[in-house]
Amino acid sequence: MAAITAGMVKELREKTDAPMMECKKALTEAEGDLAKAEEILRIKLGNKASKAASRVTAEGIVATWISEDGKLAAMVELNCETDFVAKNDDFLALGASLAEMVAKQNPADVAALSALEIGGQTVEAVRAALVGKVGENMSIRRFARIQTEGAVSSYIHGGSKIGVLIDVIGGDEELGRDLAMHIAAGKPKALSSDQVPAELIETERRIATEKAAESGKPADIVAKMVEGTVQKFLKEVTLLGQPFVKNDKLTVEALLKSKSASVGSFVLFIVGEGIEKKVDDFAAEVAAQAAAAAAKK
Repeated sequence: MAAITAGMVKELREKTDAPMMECKKALTEAEGDLAKAEEILRIKLGNKASKAASRVTAEGIVATWISEDGKLAAMVELNCETDFVAKNDDFLALGASLAEMVAKQNPADVAALSALEIGGQTVEAVRAALVGKVGENMSIRRFARIQTEGAVSSYIHGGSKIGVLIDVIGGDEELGRDLAMHIAAGKPKALSSDQVPAELIETERRIATEKAAESGKPADIVAKMVEGTVQKFLKEVTLLGQPFVKNDKLTVEALLKSKSASVGSFVLFIVGEGIEKKVDDFAAEVAAQAAAAAAKK
């Protein structure tokens, strides 16, 4: 009989999400045959052992499509579980197709995009088939579509992990490319201070007030300190207020003025941003399972 190693147990657990001890029992019964063990778990545990649809998809790619005249563009974030699958040719092709579909067919939301057809099949059917082929969950997280006043510039960074689209009115191609790269580096949350979400400003104001109050200074001084902190925050998180990445003596706003240009809008996608990634400590889990088993004896 084949020896059941910790690595085999770990691999089966990652594929099925079944409890570690159940994985070990299934592998023992299957005499080390991973596929057979997975089948045993599915019979014993039903849907509990088939959780691809519930597994966290925090890896993936950003895909873009831009029309030849630079007046229409779209960007899609397509997620998967591992960086390995994010490099799969079929996965990359799906991302590219989705970006083009968003641009040309203008779906209202992800559900509407999923209902569109690729080669006679719905996007959802294609996605589900690819999940079955690669053995990983994948999801369309979000997309954006820009019809421009000027011309779209784009930038993809870090193996398609960060994507930028920006509508630059006036200026030239170099300016558009530089600004797209700046956004990828500076990660602004809004174009200008009046577009920063009110809740973010209130959070910063509250934190600044609490810190300033600890100084023991008079109320009028505290108020000025708070306002200064908030204004500094707004410069840091707005594209126009940030120092230009290639010349920090210039703000982006000053750069645009020097080029007689402006920005209509921009979109920044960072793969997995805000998604809580599950981190398994396999050694700790083994120890905990062993301790629980020993306590029952």
